[in-house]
Parts: sequence; C-alpha cells; structure tokens
Amino acid sequence: MTDETAGVWRGWRAATETALYGPEGFYRRPEGPAGHFRTSVHASPLFAEAVARLLSRVDEALGRPERLDFVDMAAGRGELVTGVLAALPADLAARTRAYAVELAARPPGLDHRIEWSAEPPHGITGLLFANEWLDNVPVEVAETDSTGVARRVLVREDGTERLGEPFSGAEANWLARWWPLPAEEGLRAEVGLPRDEAWAGALATVGRGLAVAVDYAHTVDTRPLFGTLTGFRAGRETTPVPDGSCDITAHVALDACAAHASHAENAPRAHTETARTRREGRVLKQRAALHALGLTGARPPLALASTHPAAYVRALASAGEAAELTAPGGLGDFGWLFQPVGIPDAPESPLGELLVDVPDHEEQ
Repeated sequence: MTDETAGVWRGWRAATETALYGPEGFYRRPEGPAGHFRTSVHASPLFAEAVARLLSRVDEALGRPERLDFVDMAAGRGELVTGVLAALPADLAARTRAYAVELAARPPGLDHRIEWSAEPPHGITGLLFANEWLDNVPVEVAETDSTGVARRVLVREDGTERLGEPFSGAEANWLARWWPLPAEEGLRAEVGLPRDEAWAGALATVGRGLAVAVDYAHTVDTRPLFGTLTGFRAGRETTPVPDGSCDITAHVALDACAAHASHAENAPRAHTETARTRREGRVLKQRAALHALGLTGARPPLALASTHPAAYVRALASAGEAAELTAPGGLGDFGWLFQPVGIPDAPESPLGELLVDVPDHEEQ
C-alpha cells in the first residue's frame, strides 16, 4: 500500500489488477502461486500426465501434424508445461513446441525447450490449456442496494468497501443475462464480462485444435447469492484485501465464457474465419474429464501387496493422489470447458467422449 493510493476508492476490477499484476503485485513475487495455494498441478504429477494424454489425443485428431503446439496459460513457474513435456512419448515431445504464458519473469533453470512470453502465440495448432487462469482475471463486484438496484462495489487498498454507481451498458446486460440478482438488499455477483473477453481472445489464437479452461465454476442456474470473491495467503483462505499481500480470486461463469467466445462477432477481425469453425463447447466436472483421460483412482488389488510390496505401495500412493484430483467437494468439482477449433467432435474422434454428450451422471 502506498500513501498515494491508500485512500482511493476504486472498483474491484482496477484494485485487483494493481494488487495482483502491478509492479509490486502478488504475482510478481519470487515464490510464485505455489507459495500460497495448491492447484491440481501441485497436488500430483498425475495431473500433468493426464494433460499430456489430452495433448496426444489432440495430436491424433489433427492428423499428427509436423509441429504440435502446447500453450500453458497462466503458467506460474512452468510446473504444468514442464510436467507435460516429461510425460510425453519421446517422438511426440520432439514434435511439440511448448509455450508458457505468464506475466512474471522466466524462472531460472526452466527447460530450454519452453518459450516464455506474456501473450500466447497466434495460429496455434494443438492445445491451449488454461488452468486456474480465468479466476484471476479481475472483475467488478455488484451488490444490491436497499431498493434492489445492483451497484458497483468500490474498495480501498485496506479492504474497506462502499457502494458506487448502478451498472449500465454492457455490464448491466451481462448481469441481466448471466447473473440476474433478485431485488433484495445485500446480494452480490461478480461481473464476468472481462473473463468472457479474455477467453475469446485466447481462443482466437487457436488456428486448429482445442482450448481448455479449468477453474472453480458455476452456471447461471447455480450462481451463489453472495458471490465468491475471496483471498488466499500462505495456503489459507483469507479476506480479500487489494494491497498486494494476497491472491484475489472468484469462481468463473464458464457457461458465459463459452457462449461469448463461440460467436464470430466477438473474435478479432483477423480471426473471424477461425471463429466460424468454433462450437460453443462443453463443460465437464474435473472428475469426469480426468476419468475420460484414464485417471480413475482405483485402488490396486490387495494381492499385489504380497507379491510385489513396493509396487503396491506406489500404486496405492498414486490412487490416493488420483482420488484427491477427482474428489467431490474438492478439486474434482472444478469445471473443464472444452472448445474445439476446426477439429471433429464426432463420437469416434479421439476427443469424442470429451466433446460429445454421453450418458454419464458425473458430467453434471
């Protein structure tokens, strides 16, 4: 916090932008995100192995191109892209061009095969994977006043809040369509329009392939009444304060992101032809997506303990990690948004069960 900004009232979007990505922002810190919270990437190498299998399926769906791109959005310190490269078969790794997209500086010792940049490349042929990126795209917070009108929540760097002006224009339209608030005082919503636009921009970089966004999410029928804005510091959830001392995050309206990005008029002019090949996409729970990618979490047979004790212990540990990644009420409840560009989504496709509706109670 500085003397110049300590008493300034701003919307949560501007305050969060400075707190997370400013010169002394939370995401500029040397410890990186892993120093404060644990994502699926940090929970187990099985996650990167599953993403590697997804990349292999994309490769097959694309007809095994001479060069395959893998783009890790919001790469942190490169943990996921490093794990994916390590898990790929040697022949596929040799054809894969890996990108880590992150605002922070390139970490020392990162694999030389990984290109580090602040923006994704254009014309991607392959897989763009955004794990817990959109939840950190700053958004405005709305709160209903005593008359039921949704107003912008203003905040100071110390976390003190007050209500500002009513929403209007595109933001008001977004609220009416995607997060309608009952006319009851004190109800809250996060205005996800900047995330819709960010995802559309990321999807526009994909020439042929698949884009996947993974985040805690909700749908228009299940929006929480009081919003989801929160903070994380040193592994613990905390009150969100926009002073750079903690992560500030909110769950993502993936359904809105999917609908916005699928329309050609939302894409940059240079990519309108690509945009016409998009489909609205599909959202699965993480447990369903990982099961489809071969991660079941099944316990090893007990007989293995007597015949191969060491193998049994390894398999048991792996099953425990898989269970954490797919657990209801935890990481398994993350949403995976799949949006293909220029590749088939037929049931017989290598990506069929991920892109095509099949009877599976775990998808919802």
